[in-house]
Amino acid sequence: MPGDDITHPIPDLSGYITEGQIIVSRDLQRKGIYPPIDVLPSLSRLMSKGIGKGRTREDHKSVSDQLYAAYAEGKDLRGLVSIVGKESLSESDKLFLEFADAFEKKYVAQKTNENRKIEDSLDLAWEILSKLPEEKLLRVSDELIEKYMRRFKNAPNKTDEI
Repeated sequence: MPGDDITHPIPDLSGYITEGQIIVSRDLQRKGIYPPIDVLPSLSRLMSKGIGKGRTREDHKSVSDQLYAAYAEGKDLRGLVSIVGKESLSESDKLFLEFADAFEKKYVAQKTNENRKIEDSLDLAWEILSKLPEEKLLRVSDELIEKYMRRFKNAPNKTDEI
């Protein structure tokens, strides 16, 4: 894209043809995240038609929305940290910052030959979300939290490596 401008007519209009856009990030690439997919500005107009109970798993839409919201909050907090410092954040804010790092390193990043199944991705999403306070998870129901996330609470897991 000319000057990394996603509003340039070519990338902007191609999203209408392909029903979505995948945006790559130089910042993520510099961090060693591969593929360096910038999740927040990326979009899919077809996703909601192909997910959920009977297609993928009942929690797919809710957990996707929660990941997106928590990651957006973590990325916003990174900007705040650059101004006021990490020590000025609340404990909850620090957890969202850790979540953003874990989301990039464990969820977005994939090994070159990795062939992650959708169920594995959804379980990994719950594992990463389990590090956040449940009362902050506003986009998933208590029933889904009970069914999918509680097994990761207080259990040592892969996200502890961050």
